[in-house]
Amino acid sequence: MRLHELKPAAGARKKRRRVGRGPGSGLGKTSGRGHKGQKSRTGYSSKRGFEGGQMPLHRRLPKRGFVNIFRKTHRTVNVDRFNRFEAGSLVTPESMMEAGLLKKGREDVKVLGNGEINISLTVRAHKFTKTAAEKIEAAGGKIELIGA
Repeated sequence: MRLHELKPAAGARKKRRRVGRGPGSGLGKTSGRGHKGQKSRTGYSSKRGFEGGQMPLHRRLPKRGFVNIFRKTHRTVNVDRFNRFEAGSLVTPESMMEAGLLKKGREDVKVLGNGEINISLTVRAHKFTKTAAEKIEAAGGKIELIGA
């Protein structure tokens, strides 16, 4: 076998359908486009949701709600998850990411007060709930606000 003898497997390549090439092709005359009208013309493409000039559904329905473009979102972590760190260590958003406590993202970190903490740690975060701060300090730890 030589390079010029290579051929695709039988049935692997399908021939392009040639429309408008006479009645024998089965797609002569109107080329499968029906008769007349906008859709039979070349270059036709409909807009999404176009209903023939009738007011489309997405414009018939009222607008609802409000989106605050200044909304601040936080990645949250509960204090009971800090028990995996060594006593006396510094817990930062970076160390929380490495420990798998936080998902990747650019949002600020907020510490919530769910669960119990048994070791004293220095925790750095952008926000703390009142109960989270109380529990960390009750365990002998310190809280440090980032960007305050």
